[in-house]
Amino acid sequence: MRDGRRGRPRLAPPPAKPGVPGPWGDRRQARIGLLGGSFNPAHEGHRTIAETALRRLGLGAVWLLVSPGNPLKPARGMGRFDQRLASARGITAGNARLIATDLEARLGTRHTVDTLRRLRLRFPRARFVWLMGADNLIQIPRWRLWRRIFRLVPVAVFPRPGFTRAATASRAARAFRFRYVAPARAAALTCAAPPAWTLLPMREHPASATAIRQGKASAARPRRRRAAGLPGLAVETLVKRIVARLEDDKAEDVVVLDLVGKAAFADRMVVASGLSGRQLNAMAEHLLDVFEAEGLRVRAEGLGTSDWVLIDAGDVVVHLFRPETRALYALEKMWGLAFPADEARRA
Repeated sequence: MRDGRRGRPRLAPPPAKPGVPGPWGDRRQARIGLLGGSFNPAHEGHRTIAETALRRLGLGAVWLLVSPGNPLKPARGMGRFDQRLASARGITAGNARLIATDLEARLGTRHTVDTLRRLRLRFPRARFVWLMGADNLIQIPRWRLWRRIFRLVPVAVFPRPGFTRAATASRAARAFRFRYVAPARAAALTCAAPPAWTLLPMREHPASATAIRQGKASAARPRRRRAAGLPGLAVETLVKRIVARLEDDKAEDVVVLDLVGKAAFADRMVVASGLSGRQLNAMAEHLLDVFEAEGLRVRAEGLGTSDWVLIDAGDVVVHLFRPETRALYALEKMWGLAFPADEARRA
């Protein structure tokens, strides 16, 4: 075929390269899974999800989109971007269909919805599916334009230890309950018109980026120094405010443990019970409001899991349990105090 104006052959566009995608896009035809995250650091759990997606969804590739900066995560404790990208590339070694990329940084996006919009424009012939863990299905209502994400691409959710059961009753799962695709039909998910989502059963991988970071920190600092408490606010005063807030929320069996001389991670531990997941989350949110009002930076884990929430406020650590979970772990007994149910039976 020749160009009529200059008489030269008209060249066909170059074929799509199966390797690392460029921010300018191309016309590759493929089913591609998108696994986004901070990868701080990447671990075998990420690889397990990616390889399961390749197999169960019939994908040609999975792109690990290493985020240049997660808007929902604090900058403190976040590894350098080049280090996180290198860790993602490390876990993809040996599988050419797993591609760790800095595409999101090169696109200049920070929010998933913006990334998906640009990818659909720049790779118009590709069929994308968003991959995420059950923990993210619980918290996705905090993401920018989260409903729009479900309407842009199909979504595949993977089990995560401690989050899977709560994810099935989460706000997002309820919002799109009529668009759920049974796992037996998961191979057709990439061809389904969004919104469409599924939760793929698989063995839960125990790896956690948070646990890996904490393990490295413990190895470097065997005796971790606690975060500083509130300026001018004594630990006892803080504990009284915590207990008062819990009592206002009808918490049951509130116990304060004195850890001075027993543990290096805190001076006081507060343990309380809630009868439902909704009550636990309400208690936790109200405590976070107390800490925020006082200017105290805290770390919270387990929000939305319905059975155990941990709030680390430095000198004071708070554990909120469902009664059966509290009995299972028995933190009071671990630190030398009778469990409230034991006291009740003796009485």
